[in-house]
Amino acid sequence: MPNTYSQIYLQFIFVVKGRENLIKENFREELQKYITGIIQNKGQKLLSIYANPDHIHFFVSFKKLDISVSQFVKEIKTSSTSFINEKRFVLGRFHWQEGYGCFSYAKSQKETVVHYIENQKEHHKKESFRTEYLKFLKVFEIEYDERYLFEFYD
Repeated sequence: MPNTYSQIYLQFIFVVKGRENLIKENFREELQKYITGIIQNKGQKLLSIYANPDHIHFFVSFKKLDISVSQFVKEIKTSSTSFINEKRFVLGRFHWQEGYGCFSYAKSQKETVVHYIENQKEHHKKESFRTEYLKFLKVFEIEYDERYLFEFYD
């Protein structure tokens, strides 16, 4: 019986509800490790991850197609929300905003994207999240309605 083989490189971006700076340095790495575990348990390979205080980027080698992209993101958001709240990393309740960005890349772009995500802390000293995200939409030629973008407070 023939098998199905695939290799898709996807970068995901989602945002803390209200764009609050709730992802603190004292638990950022623990959150990243937790999300890495979710990704690996779904049969995917994490290539890079960085949780900024108000949003997260992660880059995945999506090789198992037994889960939809939207279900994959939903499970990561739901599980990581529960993890943050159970660990009491923030005062009150933590939530991600609705929606997400998902952008695909060629294998030849892999190292560039990994480097980009690993350097998020430095990157955001020069460029706001709003500017960054709108550039993604423009570069990937994605039509959008301003009413349905992430909440931007910059």
